[in-house]
Amino acid sequence: MNLIEYFNNRIKEYFTIWDIKLAQVAAFLFFIVIIKLIPEIITLDYWVYILGAAIAAIRPMYIKFIKK
Repeated sequence: MNLIEYFNNRIKEYFTIWDIKLAQVAAFLFFIVIIKLIPEIITLDYWVYILGAAIAAIRPMYIKFIKK
């Protein structure tokens, strides 16, 4: 069993939807702290954020719509 399979099994066994959503909130709040520490991030062009969102969405969209 490789590392990814190990953590996938742990998540399926122990995590609930509440745990996953709380992890998302923690990541969001961490990003807010980063923005407060480095305010130049906000001055980037909008396409940088769109590109980042597209890159982050590639795997979930592939799993949802293409992989059988």
